[in-house]
Amino acid sequence: MLFLKKTFPHFATGLVLSLVSFTSIASVTEFTLDNQMKVLVKQDNRAPVVVHQVWYRVGSHFEHSGKTGISHILEHMMFKGTKDLKPGEFSKIVSKMGGSENAFTSTDFTAYYQVVGKQHLSEVMRLESDRMRNIILTDEEFIKERDVVTEERRWRTEDKPSGKLYEQFKATAFMSSPAHHPVIGWMSDIRSWTAEDARNWYQQWYAPNNATLVVVGDVDPQDVYALAKKHYGKNKPEEITAPRPQVEIAQEGERRITLKGATKTPSILMGFHAPTLVTAKDEAEKQEVFALEVLSSILDGDDSARLTKNLVRKEQVVASAGAGYDGTDRLTTLFMFSATPSEGIAPEKAEAAIWQEINKLKTELVSQQELERVLAQSEAQYIYHQDSTQSQANVLGSLVSVGLPADTLDTWVDELRKVTPEQVRAVAKKYLHEDKVTVATLIPNGKQVKKSANHVSHAGGAH
Repeated sequence: MLFLKKTFPHFATGLVLSLVSFTSIASVTEFTLDNQMKVLVKQDNRAPVVVHQVWYRVGSHFEHSGKTGISHILEHMMFKGTKDLKPGEFSKIVSKMGGSENAFTSTDFTAYYQVVGKQHLSEVMRLESDRMRNIILTDEEFIKERDVVTEERRWRTEDKPSGKLYEQFKATAFMSSPAHHPVIGWMSDIRSWTAEDARNWYQQWYAPNNATLVVVGDVDPQDVYALAKKHYGKNKPEEITAPRPQVEIAQEGERRITLKGATKTPSILMGFHAPTLVTAKDEAEKQEVFALEVLSSILDGDDSARLTKNLVRKEQVVASAGAGYDGTDRLTTLFMFSATPSEGIAPEKAEAAIWQEINKLKTELVSQQELERVLAQSEAQYIYHQDSTQSQANVLGSLVSVGLPADTLDTWVDELRKVTPEQVRAVAKKYLHEDKVTVATLIPNGKQVKKSANHVSHAGGAH
């Protein structure tokens, strides 16, 4: 679901939040500066704190073979200083304010954020607007950071069987779409990057007319607009050429891979191509997106969801199982399953158990009780989401960056309410098809499991 972004192999970044009063939270105010930079402001007066974010509409889905991962390393380089700031000075200034800051790179955007007292908003705007156009990208610093990213890839993927499984799974599921490539990039591409590659990428995409400013907290929207105009308005727009469409070819037949790795237990990933609100061809397909969201929550979400109830507790064929789908992706996405077989259970048997649950959905209508559970969860998640200024800002930035309206979340639960049992069955039949599945299985190779090294970077952990 949108509220808890589901990514594999970990389905959600948990929100441990409390109920809130909506009276203290305003709706979103939108502005556009003369240089075409979007500004989104949401007033939340419960604490004298503000979240300031700049989202650039560029990520791994904008890259091509030979240059994969360039968005990610550029994110690292944004902390290396500008014409007016020494390397690392940006972070030191924010720390002295008593604030926090970081950045993250994803498939469709790269974002930079600070959480500070409201009195420091103007200063972080000045700093962020400076590095929007004025970073210093030296060959020496780039080579150092390239080594850092190489090591990051090694510990995230090369030495981590679950990471490698997920990467190979995505590369098998997507053949012509840029979703084929990992956000961090392929190792061969990383080693071939040059500082000039990063400089060109920076000039191409880091411009106000390719960015969205998001501010959430104890602020007045008109004051934020004035500050944005003062600091960001001076940056000149650039000619932005949208990437050529790279549409995934229609899948004809099952795709299957098996990996061996230093793991104690096997694991399974299964995926089916599915539309999103962005890729939906018409209103009917948009309704299918919400039906798929409901289907995902029927399968996974809490202990009463089908996969846990039936496969973990009742049949005990798997130690854990989950389903995930995100209907807000910019490109065609995957409806996914994951499972870890119980001890002594072959992966094939666990996969067969998942297919058993899928086939039930194709032949039997889900119950009204299940639909009510999904709606209750969604409503609770909406409330929890409102309790965190950071969460509010993250949702706003990600929605607008992929081309969806900022108020998409406000009507989300209402759209889910419209979904019928018949629609759930229909999307299960249409998209969870045996000839359209990609399956990746990880099996132990008998070698000792390696311990991951501790890693610290500005990569934000959202890859």
